[in-house]
Amino acid sequence: MRARSALVFTVLRLAAFLVPFGILMLIPVMREYYWLTAIFAALIGLSLSMLFLRRPLDDLTTDLAARRSRQRETTDEDAEDAALDDAP
Repeated sequence: MRARSALVFTVLRLAAFLVPFGILMLIPVMREYYWLTAIFAALIGLSLSMLFLRRPLDDLTTDLAARRSRQRETTDEDAEDAALDDAP
């Protein structure tokens, strides 16, 4: 897995939450209800990530799938070798 794709997606997701949270905290009423601000910022961040972060998510999931398939190939071979070694 490329660490770059995971890092880019993580930073963009954090920014999608923190920027709306910071903007909403500038409103005096929202400072009093910080928990409501966090909920609104999470909903806004989720919406933004669904709209604009599809490509980084695809890159990340492609890298994870490639890594997982490589791990499965090596473990299958090891299992077959172990089964042949145990046979009489």
